[in-house]
Amino acid sequence: MATWNSRGLRGSTLEDLINRTNEKYLENGLALIQKVPTPITPIKIDKENRHITLAYFDQKSTVDYIGAVQGIPVCFDAKECAVDTFSLQNIHEHQVEFMRNFEKQQGIAFFLIYYTHRDLFYYLTFKDLLVFWDRAKQGGRKSFRFDELSMDYVIPRKNGLMIPYLDLLQKDLNERE
Repeated sequence: MATWNSRGLRGSTLEDLINRTNEKYLENGLALIQKVPTPITPIKIDKENRHITLAYFDQKSTVDYIGAVQGIPVCFDAKECAVDTFSLQNIHEHQVEFMRNFEKQQGIAFFLIYYTHRDLFYYLTFKDLLVFWDRAKQGGRKSFRFDELSMDYVIPRKNGLMIPYLDLLQKDLNERE
């Protein structure tokens, strides 16, 4: 069980926080977002405890979450970063291609980044990710710095929601029009 202190919930993973936020969005009829399971093949199973002790990934995963918000298809990936420089090695080519194709089908793709050392959540638009991605592909830096990000996409704290990202999704949509 997570405990509460002045710096927020401790002991919870980023995934747990997103899942709890998505449950609230579902309860309020705002969105249906599901965690995409990572397909694995078990190699060793502890028969006594019925636990997988060794496995490998069947295929490359695409994104962490997929669903719909008020009829709009969305997909996103969640990342943690413990410093002010985010390495693009944390994002894979097949993920970018999936997101690119998802957006071609009128969906919205983005990243939720938790800067752990700042205790700050950030909504990174796919368009902004592509700026950094393309820069790296052209021989530039293979990372981006926190100070390169627009502070307009910092996810504000709200009562009742762990990571209230829908307001930033709306901002992302508005800027596309």
